[in-house]
Amino acid sequence: MAQLEDIGAVVSRRAQDAAQAGSKNPMWDVMSNLWCPLTNPDGYVNVGVAENVLMHDQLLSFINTKLDLPPKYLTYNDGGSGSLRLKRAISHFLNRHLHPVIPLDPSHLIISNGVSSAIEHISSAFADLGEGILLGKPFYGTFIPDMSLRPGTTVVPVNFGNCDPFSIEAVAKYEQALLDFQQTKGRKVKALMLCHPHNPLGRCYPRDVIIKLMHLCQKYKLHLISDEIYALSVWENTVDKHLHPVTFESALSIDLAGIIDSRLVHVLWGMSKDFGANGLRLGVIISQANDDLHQVLKGVSIYSYASGVSDHLTSLLLEDFEFTNQYIRYNRKKLSESHAYAVGYIRRHDIEYAQGCNAAFFLWVNLGKKYRQLYPDESNSEDVDDKLAKESISG
Repeated sequence: MAQLEDIGAVVSRRAQDAAQAGSKNPMWDVMSNLWCPLTNPDGYVNVGVAENVLMHDQLLSFINTKLDLPPKYLTYNDGGSGSLRLKRAISHFLNRHLHPVIPLDPSHLIISNGVSSAIEHISSAFADLGEGILLGKPFYGTFIPDMSLRPGTTVVPVNFGNCDPFSIEAVAKYEQALLDFQQTKGRKVKALMLCHPHNPLGRCYPRDVIIKLMHLCQKYKLHLISDEIYALSVWENTVDKHLHPVTFESALSIDLAGIIDSRLVHVLWGMSKDFGANGLRLGVIISQANDDLHQVLKGVSIYSYASGVSDHLTSLLLEDFEFTNQYIRYNRKKLSESHAYAVGYIRRHDIEYAQGCNAAFFLWVNLGKKYRQLYPDESNSEDVDDKLAKESISG
């Protein structure tokens, strides 16, 4: 803390603010001190990062067999927004899996070094300093710094109370949050961020709810940003079948005519989750009708330039339809099996969980109630919450 207090002598106010915000995030301390039974038994078991390692053997087998880097990938190639080859590969791949009403074209895409960079670009492009972006709770924690740390955008959390956040009724909660923010802060809300499929609830938004949210965005001239980074990680829930979990439908698959100005709809995707390759750092912004956004991002894309190796490797992967079809199918099977195993474990230990998920790598569980059953003598709720946080991530 002393270092943070003294930092003003050597860096800007902007850098001080970033340092203060970053110091509150324990993720990097956890990741640099991971538990190992032999070499680091006092380290952390990290359950706070969404990584899928189930298919690493299959992916590495492909990479180590196919990767042969051409010389042009040691150059600037086609520029900061990604190679034409990569854009074609992503377009063809997502056309097959997301079923867009208007087929994707390379001109619709801007490549970045990960979806976090894509979110930061989008936030900066759509909202001025202090203006708002709506985000439903609970949410992926890193959305906050992605949208606000450098762009200076204000994330406006949407509380749902007892309302299902995936329901038609939830749309009114977004509108109320918008009106409250604009009335109390005197600043505009410029966009609505949707995580679809959802992190951390592991559910998909029904098509009619997405359309209703589009109507809301049209009413207030908001950009709808659909982060679909888990789009292909949707699987069969074999333990909560009676709840009939909603299947995934991309925002791109909705005909926007009569619903919303197509310039206001944007989709994000990347290699981190569906292909278990967080370290590859490859994301994409898809905007099919907003030429102004493309011009803006062309100018700043040099600051999120994906490496030539990532560009080439992603092209190789996505061009191989036979491999990707098998990969996606097997990945979904393993995710389904892992979910069933985890639910079986928490049921045996009488831990409450939110039923009906069928996407990504998440289970929403109530550890607090179980902790208090195990430690009934704990009386200070703050101490309990602090110990619970440590129990949930430590070895």
